[in-house]
Amino acid sequence: MREEKSAQSRAGRQKRRERLLDAADARLLMLHILAQRSAHGYELIKAIEELAGGEYAPSPSLIYPNLTLLEEMGLIAPAPDGGDKKAWQLTTAGHDALAEQQEKLTAVTARLETLAVLVANRDIPAISEAIHLMKGTLHQRLAQADLSPATLAKIVSALEKAAKDIAAS
Repeated sequence: MREEKSAQSRAGRQKRRERLLDAADARLLMLHILAQRSAHGYELIKAIEELAGGEYAPSPSLIYPNLTLLEEMGLIAPAPDGGDKKAWQLTTAGHDALAEQQEKLTAVTARLETLAVLVANRDIPAISEAIHLMKGTLHQRLAQADLSPATLAKIVSALEKAAKDIAAS
């Protein structure tokens, strides 16, 4: 039972992570990047990953079908200087669509920039060490069979207190 619940929790985390950008957000970011320069699919994936500080990279299955859709919508077109790979550029209609959605673009890029800040702060040695210590200690303790309800309650209480202290800092 515990194993099933853990697998479900992991799957839930992965799904939430994948939902960081929905298809509309991804299309908006692609238009934003293509407004700056022409790019092929892989370059768009890397540009979005860079906006998120390396913490998130959209999957090709999100990017490539949306490139096709953006082309069908007349918002992008193949760039003449694409080379071996198919590069894309914004059309006039694409520039207009992007201009109409600046407020949403600001919100989406802010979400990605927040991830970049998270990565930078998590890389501070003292923070990284404290996180590692907490995770290691928690994993070691929870790996023990036959934890009493009182012990589990103490662990939950300590975690909740730590979370509240961090939130109040």
